[in-house]
Amino acid sequence: MCGRYVSPGQAAIEREWHIGRHNNNPFERRFNVQPSAEVPILLLHAESRQLELATARWGLIPHWWKESKPPKFAFNARLEEAATKPMWRDSMRHARCLVPAEGWYEWRAIERPDPATGEIRTFKQPHFIRSRNARLVCFAGLMSPPADATGRRLTCAILTTAAAGPVAEVHDRMPVVLERAAHAEWLDPGVDDAQRIAQLARSHALTGELVHYPVRTLVNSSRAEGEELIEPLAGATANLD
Repeated sequence: MCGRYVSPGQAAIEREWHIGRHNNNPFERRFNVQPSAEVPILLLHAESRQLELATARWGLIPHWWKESKPPKFAFNARLEEAATKPMWRDSMRHARCLVPAEGWYEWRAIERPDPATGEIRTFKQPHFIRSRNARLVCFAGLMSPPADATGRRLTCAILTTAAAGPVAEVHDRMPVVLERAAHAEWLDPGVDDAQRIAQLARSHALTGELVHYPVRTLVNSSRAEGEELIEPLAGATANLD
């Protein structure tokens, strides 16, 4: 899954993907992004078909949703069911986006002695996961239709898949981190066959080029922010080779 991640600042996204600035009030780099937050996404402009930077609420609300409260647990979409499950299938075919990121957090269950009693207890150690060269990446995303007749704001979800490569050492799920060579096809509105889209995500997902290392439990607090959240834990072994 992906429940916390690090979002690049607007200037970094614009430099990385060569997007001209259209926003006079740029959003900042964030180190502890959580569901329901406004997050940057990349999509194709409906008319120009040029790459565009926008923001969306992290937690997808499908176009047919009628209830006043948004659906629960709609921030991650399992790749294995996105092509057929009603919550995701329309977006999978017709409304895909990319979610820029520096990396994300997962919690690894480890055992350690309780300092007070000496009893062995299970502890969840947070890890930060990023690309090996620390370059920005994009998660494969789904979004509510940008031309929504209701006028509702954009919302999005991140596709997840079974963990592979170094990430599998930490957790059994991971976001679909799309290779750059697949970005254009992922965003192409002319590609609307759900099975082809799912195969694109499976065959172009980054796995071996990812690394992870333990970080302090500061990230456990929903209010925590700052670069110290992604600093390697002192004295811990990091998977950076």
